Amino acid sequence: MQTSHRPGLRAAVLVLALTVVQLAVGTFAGLDQFEGKGFGYRLAVYPLLMLLVPAVWWWRTRNADGMPWGAFALIMAPFLIDVTGNTFDLYDTIEPWDNINHFVNWMLLLWGCGLLIARADVRPRWLLIVGITGLGAILAVGWELGEWYTFIRRGTELDGAYEDTLSDELLGTLGALVGAIIVERTTRTRTSRPPGVRAGRAT
Repeated sequence: MQTSHRPGLRAAVLVLALTVVQLAVGTFAGLDQFEGKGFGYRLAVYPLLMLLVPAVWWWRTRNADGMPWGAFALIMAPFLIDVTGNTFDLYDTIEPWDNINHFVNWMLLLWGCGLLIARADVRPRWLLIVGITGLGAILAVGWELGEWYTFIRRGTELDGAYEDTLSDELLGTLGALVGAIIVERTTRTRTSRPPGVRAGRAT
């Protein structure tokens, strides 16, 4: 394993472990803050989603030493933040927490995804921002569909769900845009010309 990848690997493993432990507590402990939140579904699905991108990356490259674990840790982080918010009952005790959560989580998620996409050296660069933001919008819609299916349609949050869904999708898309801008700014390549060489046609 290359030394440069070890901090990212440790971060990804820690994020995964903390998420799974809290999911297990939420599923089996019977605490009030987890009631009606679909934690049985989350325990089954969250770890799979967190490991999906690393698994696909390894399957495509078959290069364990070249795994971009820093990007994977960013992709995994929103799952930990979401579960931790439920563990400490932040969704019910801090009124704007859900909105903050959607914005920040989508920024982190698409920052991580964007770092992977940027490896393809997308040109022109503005297409990188559009592509990452568009992916974030699609994932925001998919997430809301998953929430509706797992617990909203049979839970206590059906009243006002339409307005909440629209705001969550908007905030997720804006977070994705911020993540896309971060990726574009941090992955720029500066090409330098050798001394004495000018731009233009060679003679």
